[in-house]
Amino acid sequence: MTTPISTTRPNAVLAVGALASLAALIVLSLAWELWLAPLRPGAWALALKALPLACALPGVARKNLYTLQWASMLVLLYLAEGVVRGMTDAGLSASLAWLEALLALAFFVCALAYVAPFKRTARLNARAKKS
Repeated sequence: MTTPISTTRPNAVLAVGALASLAALIVLSLAWELWLAPLRPGAWALALKALPLACALPGVARKNLYTLQWASMLVLLYLAEGVVRGMTDAGLSASLAWLEALLALAFFVCALAYVAPFKRTARLNARAKKS
């Protein structure tokens, strides 16, 4: 009988990168839609797009793997919005859109890179249990 493998060493830099990019994305979403370049003056409803990201923030700060996984899928919507609005908007709004895409991509990469060793270890442990 083989023993479970537990050599997972998380990379703290990736967790900090995920947290920082998520926090920056929340701040950007709020500032963009409330003050910097709202679609219409006085229209605040689009600022609510920061709410799902804010829900993920406590779990990401605690380095919860489940939260990092679902937030990495959620952030792809923000990446898509950033690319679309970056290509179609003009002026400051386009620049903010590209920044949104960059922050979303940074979170995605950091979150997946942080979670990957845990997933790998779980897969190896499952294989060891079978044999």
